[in-house]
Amino acid sequence: MENHEHHNHEEMDHSKMDHSKKKHKKEDHSKMNHGDGDHSGHNPGHGQMGHDHHKMMIADFRKRFWVTLVLTIPILFFSPMIQKFFGYEFLLPGNPYILFALSTVVYFYGGWPFLKGFWSEVKKGAPGMMTLISMAISVAYFYSTATVFGLRGEDFFWELSTLIAIMLLGHWIEMKSVLGASKALQLLVSMMPAEAHRVKGDTIEDIPLEDLLKDDVILVKPGEKVPADGIIVDGSSYLNESMLTGESKPVKKDENDKVIGGSVNGNSTLKVKVEHTGKDSYLNKVIKMVEEAQKTKSKMQNLSDRAAKWLTYIALAIGFGTLAVWLILGFPFVYALERMVTVMVIACPHALGLAIPLVVAISTAVSAQNGLLIRNRTAFEESRKISALLFDKTGTLTKGDFGVTRIESVHPSYSSEEILRLSSALEQSSEHPIAVGIIKKVKENKVAIPNPENFNAITGKGVEAIVEGKQVKVVSPGYLRDEKIDIPKDAYSDAAETVVFVLIDGELAGYIALADEIRPESAEAIKIFKKNNIRVLMATGDNEKTAKAVSEKLGLDGYYAEVLPHQKVEIVEELQIKGEFVAMTGDGVNDAPALAKANVGIAVGSGTDVAAETADIILVNSNPQDIANLILFGKATYNKMIQNLIWATGYNVVAIPLAAGVLYSSGFVLGPAVGAVFMSLSTIIVAINAQLLKRKIGKK
Repeated sequence: MENHEHHNHEEMDHSKMDHSKKKHKKEDHSKMNHGDGDHSGHNPGHGQMGHDHHKMMIADFRKRFWVTLVLTIPILFFSPMIQKFFGYEFLLPGNPYILFALSTVVYFYGGWPFLKGFWSEVKKGAPGMMTLISMAISVAYFYSTATVFGLRGEDFFWELSTLIAIMLLGHWIEMKSVLGASKALQLLVSMMPAEAHRVKGDTIEDIPLEDLLKDDVILVKPGEKVPADGIIVDGSSYLNESMLTGESKPVKKDENDKVIGGSVNGNSTLKVKVEHTGKDSYLNKVIKMVEEAQKTKSKMQNLSDRAAKWLTYIALAIGFGTLAVWLILGFPFVYALERMVTVMVIACPHALGLAIPLVVAISTAVSAQNGLLIRNRTAFEESRKISALLFDKTGTLTKGDFGVTRIESVHPSYSSEEILRLSSALEQSSEHPIAVGIIKKVKENKVAIPNPENFNAITGKGVEAIVEGKQVKVVSPGYLRDEKIDIPKDAYSDAAETVVFVLIDGELAGYIALADEIRPESAEAIKIFKKNNIRVLMATGDNEKTAKAVSEKLGLDGYYAEVLPHQKVEIVEELQIKGEFVAMTGDGVNDAPALAKANVGIAVGSGTDVAAETADIILVNSNPQDIANLILFGKATYNKMIQNLIWATGYNVVAIPLAAGVLYSSGFVLGPAVGAVFMSLSTIIVAINAQLLKRKIGKK
């Protein structure tokens, strides 16, 4: 948002934003599909209902696991095959029937989630992991039952029970890991206090948060959480906003400053006028955005779904192929069946189903805690490809905290004090950094601000109004050039100043120069970008001299000066034509078209401005260091996804042939129970690997 050409009061309203960009398609908000059919417990709990449902699913799997484990012990003990293996004999009268009875309970009670999931997959016409598990345990159960009632061959009830127990354990552990991923989101939900202290005249009443209304005045005591977004009407304090913005240092807040619901008050009492409550609050917008991002499928997740589906078909084909080959080779049916069962068990694409969704859930929640709000998963994952980063200057590379350095008159009828006084009439209602800088100077000089009439914003170039009967315009140098008005020679000093010009009744009366300090974090962030082979460019509405001074001080790869908002789109297009993968950072208002055009649109803006519809990613702070964190975390997230995909599919590639019996001649065959152990282990490794992602973000 640069110089005065962006100084459009209408455009300051974030609600009037260009909603044209719809990169953030709500693609498939279905469950994080593991091929689990009804096994919806895998979906990280979004909101309290999902969270509670998830806990219930975990409790259900835990109970089924323990019941199955208790029944598995006698099944193992009384199994003839186990007795032969360990060299003991303890057969009860009717031993096969006891095994059959215990195994029936294990099959129907312990195996129920898998059988239910199988039926769900069949109805959808999408065979997946539940189909594989169900086929494996059903083949084992019905074959063994047949041996009890007359079919020649040995039962493997013990393998059935150990398989179900291990599968239940794997699911239970995995679901606990998924729940861990959604805890960060729950932390956000739990950040709001349950009550607020409402000020009514001289009395203070404690009311439930849901009864709080807009414009209520509330008291926030030292150490308490702020109950709602609002503006301080009395007091000043340091507030800790780290859970919302990732900024670890407490932020000083004075009268008329905005506060965010959920932030923690320091050691002073504040009175706050409520601006947003409930669903309109900043925190709720963040939670909603995080939920949407966690549910949205990315390209990577679609890839994993396709891989899981194909693995299912391959496993079924190899399973039946294995049965046929061993029978053709003359082996007993029971042996061929055991090989087939083992292949089915090993091939479950369980780890594959978890590989991407878990990383998605963790990365989105951790990002939100660090002030990076992801709206478009694909853009976030593709941030690793960024080769050119186009920065807006004011408030991003610089602090956006303008101070007036010079006021010069070029007209004999107007003193510099009069130029400041008249221009302040146009600036008093604007939040633009330049306007704030001018008003600050007016207050310092204790100047009375006159009232403007017929106020009008000159798009991208400044503002105009009638003040005390005079037509006053505060405009950019671009406006002067368009109107063929000469810019005074001494308007620009060597300093990195921003200059706005004051026209009174069509004549140039003078100009006001303001300086904006470069952020100390900018230089460090630019070093990180360069280290990652990213070109850093700046597009600013400021004059050539200021742009050059900032560019040289920060060591940028290039800059564009005196740029209008629509020209930023052209710069983005130009870079894309040259083959660059472009990220654009802007304030989400004037820069909306350029944010929409860029490969990755990053809206920057502190406080409650999270409604940047055109951006893929929103940075709560305007800190360029956060953009560096974003790109590095995007790379780390992508790497974790690839690692998990390689582990999940690589494991199957090795294990399926072993289960089929390719090493039979050398005396090695992989049994169903061992196969189940390895499958569960594969799932746990993928889950742990995803959790390690939490260490990869910059500040935490």
